[in-house]
Amino acid sequence: MFTNDEKLIRYVLETGQRNQPILKALRDETAAMPRGRMQIPPEQGAFMTNLVRMIGARKTLEVGTFTGYSALVVAMGLPDDGKIIACDVSEEWTSIGRRYWQEAGVAHKIDLRLQPAVATLDELIAAGESGSFDLAFIDADKANYDAYYERCMTLVRTGGVLAIDNVLWHGAVVDDARQDEDTVSIRALNLKVHGDPRVDMNLLPIGDGLTLAVKR
Repeated sequence: MFTNDEKLIRYVLETGQRNQPILKALRDETAAMPRGRMQIPPEQGAFMTNLVRMIGARKTLEVGTFTGYSALVVAMGLPDDGKIIACDVSEEWTSIGRRYWQEAGVAHKIDLRLQPAVATLDELIAAGESGSFDLAFIDADKANYDAYYERCMTLVRTGGVLAIDNVLWHGAVVDDARQDEDTVSIRALNLKVHGDPRVDMNLLPIGDGLTLAVKR
């Protein structure tokens, strides 16, 4: 969350969304893992559920699934015949998500593809799926963000949304001393999206920064 005010953070967490027990259980299990901070926060999850409903999404993409929280919140916003194609490479992490998807009754909406995301996206394009997705959520390895963005631009329909996570990168995007590959890649994509005439965009200070780009 884009504030250091603990009292305000607590207020937002307590009153800013309705905290469903199954979501809290998955957050708590993930938070106990060594890489638990990779999980999106609850206020972002609630926003994504509502975003899916607001745009009437039925078919979505997810690049980077981790323990399945983002897929779960998106699936909760989809109609019963909606579909997520979720891309990840970790059987270990996604197996956690599978348990919660099943318990929540949304597993039938989630098509998990365990291979490098670029390969899955290229397969979808080759299969004639271009312009057929309502929403793409990008939250995977940062060095490949540009590759994911371009492929999702192809796959998302006109008027569809690309949601790009971690675009503030814990403040590193404004720290000139940070020149590692991940930080440089995020900075470059932020500038690219800002100037991309193919989209209307805004960067939201939610979680670790979430850019929404609406395809023209």
